Parts: sequence; structure tokens; C-alpha cells
Amino acid sequence: MIKLAPSILAADFNRLGEQISIVEEAGANYLHIDVMDGNFVPSISFGMPVIASIRKKSKLIFDVHLMIEEPIRYLEVFKEAGADIITVHVEACQDLHKTLTQIKKLGLKAGVTLNPETSLERLGHVLGIVDMVLIMSVKPGFGGQSFLPETLDKIINLKKIAVQNGFNFDIEVDGGITKANVIDVLKAGANVIVSGTSVFGGNIKENVTDYQNIFAEFKQGIS
Repeated sequence: MIKLAPSILAADFNRLGEQISIVEEAGANYLHIDVMDGNFVPSISFGMPVIASIRKKSKLIFDVHLMIEEPIRYLEVFKEAGADIITVHVEACQDLHKTLTQIKKLGLKAGVTLNPETSLERLGHVLGIVDMVLIMSVKPGFGGQSFLPETLDKIINLKKIAVQNGFNFDIEVDGGITKANVIDVLKAGANVIVSGTSVFGGNIKENVTDYQNIFAEFKQGIS
């Protein structure tokens, strides 16, 4: 199943609850929540109180992307705040396998992500235990960047690895995805699409519907 995960980093925080309700009612599958610590990435976003607050009003799956150093320190509190999926960076974990195992012990889905310059080889020892691999298609930490086209080869290679080894994980892609280039990302092998500006910019309901229509046309074309 192809899933749309609107990124609230691009939302209007003065209307955050209202806009989350719109994407939920329009049929989005996940809510992508970027947590930045100002250390692993230069930017600082938001933390547990914001997540806990919007959790009270939304039934969407909370896809929490931790762009923080040593995220193992905070896994339990993010679960308590309402996370359903926690994704951590290979570059930010001293013991990646232990971190991912701890996420699963908490009853959550475990995701691993890597920056554009990081090789897929860094993931070899954990691909058998993860529920999702997130491929960053921009430099993490800033919204509104353009999609890096070399990301497509990385997605294609990751999909080949999954098929060849019988791994069963979602492939999520985040950064610079628009309605104009999402088909290329889907063709490469991704099935979870993170989009910020092209969902929250303009008419949110129409944008979500447009994405869902593109997904349906793509699935029809490969059936």
C-alpha cells in the first residue's frame, strides 16, 4: 500500500490542529513529525509536548522522525507522547541495533534513516529487523529544499536488496517531493511518501486528494 505522510514542519503552527484535521479527513495515512535537536542538525523544531497535544486530537499514525543525537535516551517519552513509528538516524546512534531493538520492545514500529551522502552499506546489519527505511532526499534539518535526483538510484538499490533477501520493510522518502516528481519516486520502489510544502501549501484538502489520485493511477498502471 502506498501511504502519504504529510510533514507538519511545513504546516502553519498558528492553525496546526485545524490543518492536521484537514489532512486526516482528506485521507492521509500518516502524520510525519520531524524532531530536531539543534545538534545532529542545525535547526530546532519541537518535542514531546507538541506531539502529546496533537495526539489528543488525531487518530493518524504518528511517524516520528528523530533527528537527534543518541535517540535511545528518549524513546520511552516519545512513546508516551503518542508516537506509533520512531525512525532514528544511522549517523546519530552509537549502537544502532540496540536502539532499534529497544523501539520494538516498546511495541512501536522501528525505522532507520540515512542522510543523502550515507551509503546503504551502513544498514546491512539492521535491515532484517526494521519496519521501515527512510531515505533522505534532501539534506536533513530544513524544509522547502529541492529533491536530489541521485536519491532515485539509492531507492532502486534498496528495493533490490529487500527483494533479494526477502526483507519486508516499507521504503519512505522525505525531501523535495512534489506532485510533479512523486511518480519517479514510486517507480524507484518507495511506498511511503513524505511531503510538506506540496501538501500544506495552498488548498490542503485538494493537495492530499491529488496525491491519492496519483497513487491510484500508479497502482492501476502496474496492476
